[in-house]
Amino acid sequence: CDLCWYCLSSGGRWIEIILAWSSSSTKSRKRKVDHLNSMSSTPEETKGGGGGEETPAPEQPQKLSKSQLKKLAKGKGKKDKVKPQWGPGKKSKEKLPPTQKEPFINPTPKGEKKDFTKLVLEDSYNPQSVEAAWQDWWEASGYYQGQPSEAMNKPSEEKFVMVIPPPNVTGSLHLGHALTAAVEDTLTRWHRMKGHATLYVPGTDHAGIATQSVVEKMIQKTSQQTRHDLGRDAFIQKVWEWKADYGNKITTQLRRLGSSVDWSRER
Repeated sequence: CDLCWYCLSSGGRWIEIILAWSSSSTKSRKRKVDHLNSMSSTPEETKGGGGGEETPAPEQPQKLSKSQLKKLAKGKGKKDKVKPQWGPGKKSKEKLPPTQKEPFINPTPKGEKKDFTKLVLEDSYNPQSVEAAWQDWWEASGYYQGQPSEAMNKPSEEKFVMVIPPPNVTGSLHLGHALTAAVEDTLTRWHRMKGHATLYVPGTDHAGIATQSVVEKMIQKTSQQTRHDLGRDAFIQKVWEWKADYGNKITTQLRRLGSSVDWSRER
């Protein structure tokens, strides 16, 4: 363009602007032009005697939406939450050592009815004290015995007889036996309550081979002898001794279950 009084009065600033524009990128060009414009003064500024920089316009406050205004209104009434600090906490109560209860001793004589006046009422359920003495009294009173004279005068529909499926004498009762005994005893008691002549016969399997094997191992371990060394009669005597010591475990378990068996028929 033709040199005018503006280019001359600006001291050649526009020449620098053109050179900076041609040798830089778009963003850097804009920054350099703004910088040079701020350093140069316009004709209006020279006429008005200014020469100072233009003051930027004050920024207008950003408008908030309705939801933002509601959040601000709600937050004004709230207090800042104080985070709880970890303290020593509540003191845990010292656990007292468990009190050892004295073992229960049945004061009732065998075969007699339980006398509650001689018993101390405990604060919790104790099966040993609750179940003690009852089975012996029931057996001694003959409540489980089948009376043949009574059964003779009744029709067959009012007679009920059951034999325990004999468990092996060398073992002991498990949960399956307990379930079977409970069902059988329930049926027997139901017929007895109906007034029928009932008989619940006890018994165990002799388990001849298993018993012989157990007794032979016991003799070999204790006296280093065989059944041939003892002889037939002596060995049979050992079998009966073993049955008296270990074979009664099953009948004791049946008594503890409360089975209403006619124990007078046990052999």
